[in-house]
Amino acid sequence: MRYLADLLTLSRFILASILLVLAFVGSPAENAFIIFLTAELTDTFDGTCARKWPFPKNKTPKYRKYAALYDMVSDALLAVAHVLFCTLQVNWIVGLVVIIYYTVVCGTIELIVYGKLFGHPDNCTKNSLTKRNFPLAKKLVLARRYLYTICLGIVNAFILFATNWPDPVKYGLFIFGCSIFVFIWFFLRQRRQHVSRDAVEIEKQLSRK
Repeated sequence: MRYLADLLTLSRFILASILLVLAFVGSPAENAFIIFLTAELTDTFDGTCARKWPFPKNKTPKYRKYAALYDMVSDALLAVAHVLFCTLQVNWIVGLVVIIYYTVVCGTIELIVYGKLFGHPDNCTKNSLTKRNFPLAKKLVLARRYLYTICLGIVNAFILFATNWPDPVKYGLFIFGCSIFVFIWFFLRQRRQHVSRDAVEIEKQLSRK
């Protein structure tokens, strides 16, 4: 069971790659919707599995040193594939708006909070907001996650309504998805004190300096 989290992360890489290919070659929206939801489920449970079945410190595989990086890259690849499918196969205007948001807003927040793109609290630059004002940095990361979740929901809704499923199925899934979104929204609020990657440990380190 200790390898389950790694297998889930690996499966997300595979599913995201498949979705990326489908974005360029064309595929029914039903396939993209199912693949994305399956990949999101792996993202939901890989962290839980890693905490529940951790490796002993002296038996941790070497590749686990970069586990956080693998997770971040797989999430980014899935988001890119998801938005590209919407842009190329469903609605290019919605896709373009989301791409601009991801590039400009998320990139700006990364630069401010971590001092570089694809930042991490473990190796922030000296002038990053994390080093100067950690509570404000956490709020910015939380805001980015809120907006990121909203964009994913909007893109997924457009893909859902582009399927050939009966309208009752579409609206049923839409209502269910909105319910999940509300749960995630309040769940993120509960995680306010743990919003950054490894935020608790970093905050402790900063408080000791």
